[in-house]
Amino acid sequence: METTTQTLTLGTTDIVVPPIAIGTWAWGDSLFWSYGKEYSEPQLREAFEAAIAAGVNFFDTAEIYGLGKSEQFLGQFMKQTGQPVSIATKYMPLPWRFSAQSVHDAITNSLSRLQVDHIALYQVHMPFDFFMGKKALMDALADEVKRGRIGAIGVSNYSASQMREAQGYLAAKGVPLAVNQVRYALINREIETNGILETARELNVTILAYSPLAQGLLTGKYTPDNANQVTGARKLDPKFSQHGLERLAPIVQKLQQIGETHDRTSAQVALNWLIAQGNVIPLPGAKNAEQARQNAGAMGWSMSDDEWTQLDVLTRSYR
Repeated sequence: METTTQTLTLGTTDIVVPPIAIGTWAWGDSLFWSYGKEYSEPQLREAFEAAIAAGVNFFDTAEIYGLGKSEQFLGQFMKQTGQPVSIATKYMPLPWRFSAQSVHDAITNSLSRLQVDHIALYQVHMPFDFFMGKKALMDALADEVKRGRIGAIGVSNYSASQMREAQGYLAAKGVPLAVNQVRYALINREIETNGILETARELNVTILAYSPLAQGLLTGKYTPDNANQVTGARKLDPKFSQHGLERLAPIVQKLQQIGETHDRTSAQVALNWLIAQGNVIPLPGAKNAEQARQNAGAMGWSMSDDEWTQLDVLTRSYR
């Protein structure tokens, strides 16, 4: 599989980014993550700097991550680097946001937190319509592209039919739909069978894959032997149970085996499998410099067609 390319274009836009991005949900978030306990701003700054140094200058955030702190951190860190950085952020279609002005105000606030006058990619976080409706929302976003405050429009968690509907409204305004950000990993392959991946390819929409390491399951960190040490929300996920980890063991072993061949980690192999498809950008998180460097190690090399197929066959039951 040819994955040595260092750039990828978002949909049919002219926005060129690395084939991997850093997800920043955990930046400043102490509700779902342990910000302020296990890591804090200095570690995030080091993660940002390490990512840039390794050639990953694409960061995905959202206005609700850390209640705005994630965007604020990115804004601060960008001010202190001379390197170009591409930011993707997200608009949450809350029930009380029922007019185009709500969209314009949200973008103004994100620009302020990010300390920039232009956002490369602006995404709708959830497919909620409420009182605004999808057409009014897409029209407002298309107006922002023409205004020059956002470079491209994306959606997140949209089904195949919702993606097609959004693309239709945008096309009528002469603006392409650039991305759909969805859960996608070797052991979360539902988008291959529910029409999302097929529709994205048909419409020339890039897939941004969140949770590409399945909350760490594909790193090899979790094994049947340490299943009783799983903590937090992971304890509620059957994939982290002893039975789930036993089922996963052959996949982790194969990732390790391929990794040894290429001098890469299991996580880097799992991310590389996604990159190899050509229209998929994985979004692993990074809370420190080492994680950022590890993520970057998924770029710039190729597993063989046979290795890619072995992983494909091993994980087809997760479709």
